[in-house]
Amino acid sequence: MKYNRLLLLYIVIISVSIFCCPPPASATPTDSIKVLSQYPSPMVEYARKHERIPQQDYKGTAFEIAGLFSQPVQVFIPQKSRRAKRFDLLIHFHGASYVSNYAATHHKGNLIAVMVSLGSGSKVYGDAFEDSTKLSSLVDSIVTGTEQNLSHKIKIRHVTLSGFSAGYGAIRKILSSQSNYDRVDAVLLLDGIHASYIPERTVLAEGGTIDSTGLNAFINLARDASKKNSKKKFLISHSEIFPGTFVSTTEATDYIAQFLQIKIIPVLRWGPLGMQQISEVRQNHFAIMGFAGNTARDHVDHLQGLYWFLEKLYNL
Repeated sequence: MKYNRLLLLYIVIISVSIFCCPPPASATPTDSIKVLSQYPSPMVEYARKHERIPQQDYKGTAFEIAGLFSQPVQVFIPQKSRRAKRFDLLIHFHGASYVSNYAATHHKGNLIAVMVSLGSGSKVYGDAFEDSTKLSSLVDSIVTGTEQNLSHKIKIRHVTLSGFSAGYGAIRKILSSQSNYDRVDAVLLLDGIHASYIPERTVLAEGGTIDSTGLNAFINLARDASKKNSKKKFLISHSEIFPGTFVSTTEATDYIAQFLQIKIIPVLRWGPLGMQQISEVRQNHFAIMGFAGNTARDHVDHLQGLYWFLEKLYNL
């Protein structure tokens, strides 16, 4: 009998109806192959709190950038930062804008929050950055729009990319370009880092192996960030969800830690919004944080905790 199918389906209906955010849709293991569905999980649990940040408008300046992608890009500058001239820039992939706006509002410094939500699956995000100049075009458009709305010149200090679930596809593609890699200062992956099995759909317990080509961009960044004097920062959070048809976030992060020969340490610690941390990897400016749970709500916890994980990233 095949492996136990207690898995999570990152589907549009669950995410929208229960959590009021765009779909944490099934991520494909690589951007070039057909979408592989996950096995739906019958798992339901009531032990963890699964608290949610307020879904509301936050005080500040908001505008859209149209024409770069299939959907408009949402940009937000919190009210407290309207007079600032130096900003850090957060570009987040996959989610609802109120989540990134909340993070910018509660950030200690001056942060421009950008939400890029393009739909279902990692392929749509990877394809959006097939043209390696798209990141520069996006950043330039953000700066121009911000200066027009604030009526003064600004300077971007650091560029941070954040991806939830399928959003990792955009970040993987961006990091694959050396010029883009050099421009990115920090990366945050929220329960979204996958690869394929070899043979396809053959899990590790049945003799399958991990196709590391889908992880190379992240391995490269993890290697750089783990160096003592590195200027790069990299944080990955993951749940215990097991998709079954492609490599889970736990398997992917374990692979990276083992590749870099960094020890995974068990911990028992509270995270944001009632999340329960159960493992940790840390070397200089690279870290992995593992959390309990294999249900839909456990998955979306990571997106809702963006504000908290962002501060952890900046403090690496």
